[in-house]
Amino acid sequence: MSNSLFVFAEIKPKPEHFKDAQQAIIEILNQTRAEEGCRSFELFEAPGQDTLYLFEEWQDQDALDQHHAQPYTAAIFKSYEGWLAEPPRILPLHSLD
Repeated sequence: MSNSLFVFAEIKPKPEHFKDAQQAIIEILNQTRAEEGCRSFELFEAPGQDTLYLFEEWQDQDALDQHHAQPYTAAIFKSYEGWLAEPPRILPLHSLD
């Protein structure tokens, strides 16, 4: 069994802030992927929906906590306060194989 921590996040920006939220995440993809303990950090969208999806894999909870402590992550979370239609839906997952 993998010791990794997987996170699936569903992010629903207000329609007028969809591009803002999308661009803000795109801008931190490479920084986040370079963080110690980040195994994967991928952004997706479903065509025709104003929803963004993040799929993340972290070495462990400490690595994820360090990611959340980064200034660029905190800046996006602060922007979310005005951009999002509802709070993000965050699902922490563990692999079964």
